[in-house]
Amino acid sequence: QVQLVESGGGLVQAGGSLRLSCAASGRPFTSYHMGWFRRAPGKEREVVATINWSGGSTNYAGSVKGRFTISRDNAKNTVYLQMNSLKPEDTAVYYCAARDVFKSEYDYWGQGTQVTVSS
Repeated sequence: QVQLVESGGGLVQAGGSLRLSCAASGRPFTSYHMGWFRRAPGKEREVVATINWSGGSTNYAGSVKGRFTISRDNAKNTVYLQMNSLKPEDTAVYYCAARDVFKSEYDYWGQGTQVTVSS
């Protein structure tokens, strides 16, 4: 198993930046592909960005491509989400999640961190 703890959320004005961090503990971090998800009020949870176990492959939702960057530091057991040019529609609770490299589902989730972007 892996335990995930997010940090770095907060209130920011439109156009600003935030960096989210997700610290993992438990099984070796390289056993997992990682993802950032978000849930806005009244909306379904959606994937924001994913990164493979080595950091060599990333994917982004169209709504954040070019503005957000996912990265990981396997020596620090941490995955990051750098968010630039934030928009009010980015307001949501952001979750990191882990998916075993041999599985297709994200089985492990953090508690979430609130990001609020004011206009």
